[in-house]
Amino acid sequence: MPDFGSKSQKGQEERASEDAAADQDLTMEQILENIHNTPIGQVLKKIASLPEIRKEKILRIRRQLTEGKYNLNERLETALDKVLEDLTT
Repeated sequence: MPDFGSKSQKGQEERASEDAAADQDLTMEQILENIHNTPIGQVLKKIASLPEIRKEKILRIRRQLTEGKYNLNERLETALDKVLEDLTT
């Protein structure tokens, strides 16, 4: 005996799946449009504006650390203060 209901049900399921995908796309577009207005969006924007890593500077600091000539606690505290200041302004 043929099952006439299964084809119709499969078509409905496919359309529902396509509608859900379209809704997800619309939601993602809205999120991306408004990302800069959110706190996390602002943090991401600041991160994106940071300068690129300077390999020579990293190597020099590593050498100073191994030689005991780099005051890590003082530098870390200063860096954290700057980051917090940037995030709050």
